Amino acid sequence: MDLFSDFLQRLSQLFNTKLVVLGNTTITPKLIVSLCIWLTVIFFTIGLVKRVLKRHLLAGIDANNREAIATLVSYAVGVIAIFIAIQYTGINLSSLGIILGGLGVGIGFGLQHIADDFISGLIMLFERTLKVNDLIELDDHRFQGLVGRIIEVNLRSTIIRTLDDGDVVIPNNQLIKNRVLNWSYNTSIARLKIPVGVSYDSDPILVTELLLKSAHMEPAVCSKPMPKAMFLSFGEDALEFELWVWVDVNKRFNVQSSLHFTIEYNLRQHNVEIAFPQRDVWIRNLAPQNNGDSKPPFFNRQIALEHRPVVSPTPITLKDMLRQVSYFANFNDLEIRQLIEIGHRQRSHAGTTLFHEGDSGNSFYILLEGKVDILAEKLNRHLATLGPGQFFGEVALLLGVPRTAMARVSEDALLFVINQPSFSDLLRRYPDLSNQVVQAMAHHRDELAKRQREMRSLNLVDSTEDDANPVIWARKRLKRMFDL
Repeated sequence: MDLFSDFLQRLSQLFNTKLVVLGNTTITPKLIVSLCIWLTVIFFTIGLVKRVLKRHLLAGIDANNREAIATLVSYAVGVIAIFIAIQYTGINLSSLGIILGGLGVGIGFGLQHIADDFISGLIMLFERTLKVNDLIELDDHRFQGLVGRIIEVNLRSTIIRTLDDGDVVIPNNQLIKNRVLNWSYNTSIARLKIPVGVSYDSDPILVTELLLKSAHMEPAVCSKPMPKAMFLSFGEDALEFELWVWVDVNKRFNVQSSLHFTIEYNLRQHNVEIAFPQRDVWIRNLAPQNNGDSKPPFFNRQIALEHRPVVSPTPITLKDMLRQVSYFANFNDLEIRQLIEIGHRQRSHAGTTLFHEGDSGNSFYILLEGKVDILAEKLNRHLATLGPGQFFGEVALLLGVPRTAMARVSEDALLFVINQPSFSDLLRRYPDLSNQVVQAMAHHRDELAKRQREMRSLNLVDSTEDDANPVIWARKRLKRMFDL
């Protein structure tokens, strides 16, 4: 018992040994151990407060505000707790002011980067340009560096989870000082570019059609902005295209892979060759062959094309279908391409009514798949059943006249649709197209006269555009409707 008491007495003396005197405060091992215990408890409390706030008290608000509030509150609690601990252990801060000031200067130089990280962390939390769940890309001069999602923003560092599910800790000052591409800043919708190279014997209009068709076949592609097929350049070995689509950045890589499969399938179905690097090789000073012929053999792309295996006939294209519309029959390939680009594909299920008799006409349809019934709604009479390749609504699109019948999908259908706003924008950009449409109208005098009479009976003919000649009336109405 005496030995144990003696051990405790010696231990007490050891803990109360004077190490150094700073102002009115004596630094002892007991004081140091006490501070270490306090700091451990404080840092544990900071983490606990942050977790409780995020998971329970602030669970009802969005993740970005939750992270910012939890971080600031937990660190505020930590600062207050540190001051309480210092006062509780008996340290007189006023007497240590000069000494701490001198130490602060030295520590400041040594920890300036850490202080920079803390200030940068506060800036990020208040500005909120980089938030939790944002998908970001770090700048390496071409924005091809680290890509990942922010999972936590702390005062000193930010944790980013990469696409490979690895967590990267980045000091906050690097995110503040360097350029960062934030894919999720205002919206998660972003443009995805798919480069495609096709052989020089390919039809550029057909390639445009197939690329836009591929975009429509991918359900994750946004309908607005509309997909675009861009002819970029005449490459060394290929006609170089790019398909532009807008997708949710969270699905970017899955959509990109799916579009690659779809584009390859559609190009192969229409016998469009995907280009690959090729060279013509000539051999000089080749020894004569046994027959005395010294002409060097060579590989030529044209010969390769002539000896390709015979392929099955390609299906009818949208370009061919548009040429069957008399009003577009005189359009050249470049003008047909404009029609293909302004239209969109619409999937409709059986039983869907596309429009009723008497509705305002503002769209033109080409049936790509399925069947559509044309019905005289007022007479309850079936007029026709349209199949793939047939079209309807062209006069309604051009003149805005009421529908003369009802159209109902009788078998799940895929339609190519050109609506009035897109067609109007096209005519304003290319005024020559309107002249070609007007010229084509001259061949449909009887149909135009019938539509004019119907419009007059409904008091829908404006006095400024009315004319005894139905072709002139149609020309005036076209110009007024599309503001030409």
